[in-house]
Amino acid sequence: MRSVSAPPPASPFDSALAEAGRVPTLAVLVSLFGLTVLPFLAGLLQGQTEGILRELIYAAGTAFLLSMVWRGSVWAWRLTLSFGMLAGFLVFIVGMLAGSASWRGWIVSLAGVGYLLLCTALVGTPSIRAFLDSRWAQRSGRRA
Repeated sequence: MRSVSAPPPASPFDSALAEAGRVPTLAVLVSLFGLTVLPFLAGLLQGQTEGILRELIYAAGTAFLLSMVWRGSVWAWRLTLSFGMLAGFLVFIVGMLAGSASWRGWIVSLAGVGYLLLCTALVGTPSIRAFLDSRWAQRSGRRA
């Protein structure tokens, strides 16, 4: 006698959860971009225009990478996580070292914690992962 089992779900992700992850995903990506360009913008407000072309290229590269994550690129997601975690760790350590000499170092450390938290949200928040999984499935479906 054969046992009857329920059919497998049509999709590996929950579509309602994926739709709920649209806004948090966008918020995390925009926050990562903002955290990345904040030192450049602060320098501009203080009148520091040296290296402006390089900073604009960095900002454009960051925007491109994060837009690729939004569009569903797995390699861009992996690069974003790698760069974000590495930057968060390094910025946190540098801020802690600078914090022993000036209170501004503690602000830098908070920026490092921000990177770490935002990148962790890209991995560990179920609605964000469901949204990204749905994007990845759509993207791979187009190429198949």
